[in-house]
Amino acid sequence: MTVAASTLHAVEAVFADRIEAGTAPGASWAVFDRSGIVASAGAGVASLDPARPAPGPDTLFRIASCTKSFTAAALLLLRDRGLLELDATARSFVPEFVPEIPGDLEVDPTVRMLMTMSGGLPTDDPWADREESMTREEFSATLAAGIRCATVPGTAFEYSNLGYAVLGQVIERVSGATFTDFVTHEFIEPLGLDMRFERPSDPAVPLATGHRKTEGDGWLALPFTGPGVFSSIGGLFASARSLATWGSWLAEASTGVERGPLGATSRREMQQLMRVAPNRHTPPPIPGASSPPPVVYGYGFGLFVEFDERFGAIASHSGGYPGFSAHMRWHAASGLGVVAFENATYARVSQGAEQALSIVLDAADQRSPVTPSPVPWPETLEASVVLSALVNDWSDAAASAVLATNAGLDVPYGERRAAIEAAWAAVGGRTAESLTPVDAECDSPDHLVWFLPGATGRLRVEARMTPLAAARAQTFVVKVESSEASVG
Repeated sequence: MTVAASTLHAVEAVFADRIEAGTAPGASWAVFDRSGIVASAGAGVASLDPARPAPGPDTLFRIASCTKSFTAAALLLLRDRGLLELDATARSFVPEFVPEIPGDLEVDPTVRMLMTMSGGLPTDDPWADREESMTREEFSATLAAGIRCATVPGTAFEYSNLGYAVLGQVIERVSGATFTDFVTHEFIEPLGLDMRFERPSDPAVPLATGHRKTEGDGWLALPFTGPGVFSSIGGLFASARSLATWGSWLAEASTGVERGPLGATSRREMQQLMRVAPNRHTPPPIPGASSPPPVVYGYGFGLFVEFDERFGAIASHSGGYPGFSAHMRWHAASGLGVVAFENATYARVSQGAEQALSIVLDAADQRSPVTPSPVPWPETLEASVVLSALVNDWSDAAASAVLATNAGLDVPYGERRAAIEAAWAAVGGRTAESLTPVDAECDSPDHLVWFLPGATGRLRVEARMTPLAAARAQTFVVKVESSEASVG
């Protein structure tokens, strides 16, 4: 999809303005669609070291919790290979994971519950962000020492990093490989992504250093942590270009394209709302403008899903690590998306990414979901012709040929015929035009509403077909357009 240069300049200004305002030393961003990268750039500095180059689309940043989309994809890949049941208990793979449940209920969190942030574990930012390098032995000991749930598993949304650390161990114990090796060999390498779990040792590789603010609005460079058990919650280094490629690959699943290690069906599954969360505040997309919160907001598999009042469904995930802020988001209907990084703790680059995607979608006139209008099944149209004839000249035999078995049981044919005659009388009787349907409306292939003119008004006729291949009308409703009286 073509994005105008003026739109991309507006996106660039969003991140340049944020750096100028002091949100972070530097930023990197990219706009993408289902075919790949549309535009990318950087702003500010990647490091306080003047010898380091300015950040650009190929500069590596920590993407933090955006990594959870890789963890979820890995679990679905194992599921698709027949090696994992998502409704199995996490304890069946990680036996030391036996959390205390409120009310001492006997409920075990399942893999699916942990994937959808409904495992009952309490929110654990920022503790978990500092635990990336924990070893497997230390993690097992931590779990064995005792874990507590805040809610009964499977009943509520609560964001948990610990849950995704447990899922990382599920992946290891099912696959027989380390989490980092599995993700690298199954996703990063096949898709050609510039990502890794280790800090690059080559000084020539462009790398952003993380920072936090100090008193007086100065910046303090922070050390990097190495991979460990908590890498499955947020351990990846990635460039804006590579994370945009990942987002583009996930977004193209809506078209049914089969490409890469995970099938389109499973990639679409990741982007479905699985657990509703409390509505969050959405920053205004344009300074000074108001923006309503999402109509619905929650979690899928490793991705947040929201339904924006203006644009429809949007998939996203933010990431926050000591020294870094990351965000990726894309519009389900068009595949247009934005990824953005900043190298500062709590920079909330998600606000800039949301604003940038709003600019792109507004310019592309994507203010409502782009979905094709439903087309009636041929059987639905054929039934409407027969039903129109029945409304004009009732025949029990003709009715039995077009109506499903429930219709005569719900309203006997005699009652239907009498009610139809009363409806005609209410609109002045039949005319020469009464056999010609007008203003047909379809909201699903099996459902059709149309109108039959009378002398002084018209009748509203509604039909809904059964789901059988040899479909018949299970719903047949005739009523005066302006009256509540009907026969169904």
